[in-house]
This record gives sequence, C-alpha cells and structure tokens, in this order.
Amino acid sequence: MTISRRLLLGLFLLLPSAVAAQNFPAKPIKLIVPFPAGGPNDIIARVIGQRMSELAGQPVLIDNRGGQGGVLGTDAVAKAPPDGYTVAISSAGALAISPSMEKVAYDTLTDLTPVTLVATVPEMLVVATNVPAKDIGELIALAKAQPGKLNFASSGPGSLPHLAGELFKLTAKIDIVHVPYRGAAPAVNDLLGQQVQMTFLDLPVLLPQVKAGALRPIAVGSAARAPTAPEVPTTAEAGFAGLRIENWYGMVAPKGTPKEIVTALHALATKAMAEPAVKEKLAAQGATLVGDEPEHFRQFIADETAKWAKVIKDAGVETAK
Repeated sequence: MTISRRLLLGLFLLLPSAVAAQNFPAKPIKLIVPFPAGGPNDIIARVIGQRMSELAGQPVLIDNRGGQGGVLGTDAVAKAPPDGYTVAISSAGALAISPSMEKVAYDTLTDLTPVTLVATVPEMLVVATNVPAKDIGELIALAKAQPGKLNFASSGPGSLPHLAGELFKLTAKIDIVHVPYRGAAPAVNDLLGQQVQMTFLDLPVLLPQVKAGALRPIAVGSAARAPTAPEVPTTAEAGFAGLRIENWYGMVAPKGTPKEIVTALHALATKAMAEPAVKEKLAAQGATLVGDEPEHFRQFIADETAKWAKVIKDAGVETAK
C-alpha cells in the first residue's frame, strides 16, 4: 500500500468519530450517579447535568445506581458503549479507594476514561459536645491520655471518612477505635447522641449541626478555610499539613471513548461548571468546582489511589481481595 493510500485510509477511519464529535450530543446523555438521590454526589450531578442539558439542547438524564459505596454504578459505566452517551460523576471512594480495598470488576485507569475532575468537598473533623477538646491539639492530647478509649465514626468500612480517621491516627500517632456505620446519617445520629466521640465527614453533611451548636468543629482538611465555615481552621493551620483530606467527584466515560467525544464532553461539562449560577449553587453545598483537563484528572486519580493505598497498608486496614 502506498503512503498516500495509507493516509487516505487513516482519514477514512477517523471520519466517523470526527463527525460524531461535531454533532455531539445528538441524543440524550445518561449521567450515572453511583449513589442514592439526595446525597452530595447526586446534588452535584443534578446541578451540572441540568446546565449541560440547557447548553447542549439535549436531555441529561440522571440515573441513580447506588450500591457498594459507588462501585456498582461506576462499573455500569465501565461496561457501557464507548460513545459518550453514558457517563458518570463518581466519587473518590469508587474511583481511588475501593480498588485498593476490595475486588472490583474494573480498573479505574484502564476500564474508564477520565473526563474532568468536577468538584472537591473538604472533610470536616468534629467532636461530640461532651468531648473536652476545643482544637486538634487538645483532641490529640486527650486521645494520648486514653489510648483505645475514644471512638471515631465513619460512613462505612473503606469509605473516605474511615480512611480519614486512619490517616489521623497515623499522623498524630494516636490510638482511636473505628466504629463503621451504614451511611453518614446514622453516624451523625450517634455522634449527636454521644455514643461516639468524633468523625470526619463531608462538610455539608455536618454543617447544619455545627451551626446549631450540636457538634463542635475541630478542623477542615482543605488547603484553605471553607467559605461556609470560615471560623474553622484547616488541618495545616493546626500544624498537620499531611492531614489534607478532601472528598472529590469526577466525570468518567467508558474505556475506548473516542478522543474527540471526550473533548466534546469535557467542553460541555466545564462550560456548565463555569456558569456563575452553577458555582453559587454548589458553593452552598460546600463544593469547589475544578474542571481540569482529562490527562490532569488521570494523574490526579493515580496520585489519590497511591495515597490511600499507602494509608490502607500502613494502618493495617483489612481488605477483601
């Protein structure tokens, strides 16, 4: 085959995906949320999905597929046709933590195509009001004075709040006991009832109780103070820069999605995220919108996976392989 014929053949093979990208989206997009309706992941997806729909002139249909900490819904995307019409906004747990904690049916970086990091949400460390600690130094001193006596709640084994507590133990060199719950709500209820002493959870989940004085804030794990709780210091300000803990949510597509379609999805999502009204709605939820490039998001996932895999190993967290 001559060079010119090879070039023509290459152009011919590229033509369908280029035309598809130019017309994308030509039909409704299914946006899978791997958690039940009403949670932070769902709220972020619905706000962004609605604006994407308005910009694209096509419906963006939210499909809630909860189960296994976000794994089941994320796996559904990995198994979907790679045409850009089935995507997900998934969480740190399903994309970077669960693959190190348990046997999942997908490999995040080989079975999924990163599109963009959508948002970050700081984890807040709070204590029950009967805990005599006003800051992180006092809390650590209390834990060291009573090794194995203080408990920390999480939303489930292997969840980000669980590993946040384990990282706190490693960083502060304290012995506190993990008490897992089936979701954030029961964990908060027992914290309010003073059955457990502390927890790390997404800031929006805890903020109403903090504002009401029912829980005492200790620190937030973000790089800067949260605009919705500016009085609460960061873990870095408290002297624990290594205790950087943020939940995050990112858009992924199936493996093999053509680059042109990924580019079109990225442009649509980031344009929606740049809208002031979208930023305002999600800032009220404690979320900071990001909107990075696919390759940067890919590296971010790899870095987060390595970070939490080390915590799992160093803390001796039991895994199901």
